[in-house]
Amino acid sequence: MATQSPDSSEWPDSRQLQHILIDIAEAEVLPRFRQPDISRKSDGTLVTDADLAVQQRLIEQLAVNWPEIPLMGEEMTIEEQQALAEQACYWCVDPLDGTTNYSSGLPYFALSLALIVGGCSVLGIVYDPVRHECFRAERGRGAWLNDEPLRLQPGPDALKECIAIVDFKRLTAELAVRLSNQPPYRSQRCFGAIALEWCWLAAGRAHLNLHGGQKLWDYAAGRLIFSEAGGVFKGRNEPEHLGLAVQPALGAVDENLFGRWQEWLQQAGFVTAE
Repeated sequence: MATQSPDSSEWPDSRQLQHILIDIAEAEVLPRFRQPDISRKSDGTLVTDADLAVQQRLIEQLAVNWPEIPLMGEEMTIEEQQALAEQACYWCVDPLDGTTNYSSGLPYFALSLALIVGGCSVLGIVYDPVRHECFRAERGRGAWLNDEPLRLQPGPDALKECIAIVDFKRLTAELAVRLSNQPPYRSQRCFGAIALEWCWLAAGRAHLNLHGGQKLWDYAAGRLIFSEAGGVFKGRNEPEHLGLAVQPALGAVDENLFGRWQEWLQQAGFVTAE
């Protein structure tokens, strides 16, 4: 049975969701860090006991307060995800964004939770348990970091003064070579946890991003936080219908930089669907 879409006055309290995510991270993620039980999924990607424990805890705890809202998790089957994506309202969860980092002992990972209503992310929470940083956003109401308002300041005037977050392995070889040999920016990083990278952009810790293909649970929460903080992605910030199709990521901290970044990438052959 399809769920009904709540209006904005009926959205769950993002501060309550924040506390739920923090409590689960403290109980299930940090105790397993540096000694997780690691296995491989059918597609060859890693999954740990922390991924599975967080997803199960969220299914259980969210159902206590919001039993009418189903949950889609990264660790579900494709068939389950497809069925849930057709719902008018559902939770979208990446129980452990940055599993490879977590499995390797690299302290850059997060828990990500979004509420999707009518095909749009309306609430987003991303919690980094290592740094005790909780990013959250409500569509049309703003973004916060540890309950302090999060608002981006204008970035540098020129691309050559920017720090970019770029995932080379998901770009074409031609574009990756050009970015490596003739970068338009000052410096480049890739941290390996997409939702948290969106949040670091929202906090002004980098100015540009580029990724060849992100899945729904990668960006559903983080991109909303970035947008509500004032960031620009794909040339527009109007609501769009989210789905399971992989999407490229292209963003900047302000309109000026976005236009310059998009123009350079288009000249280099990188095109995003509008």
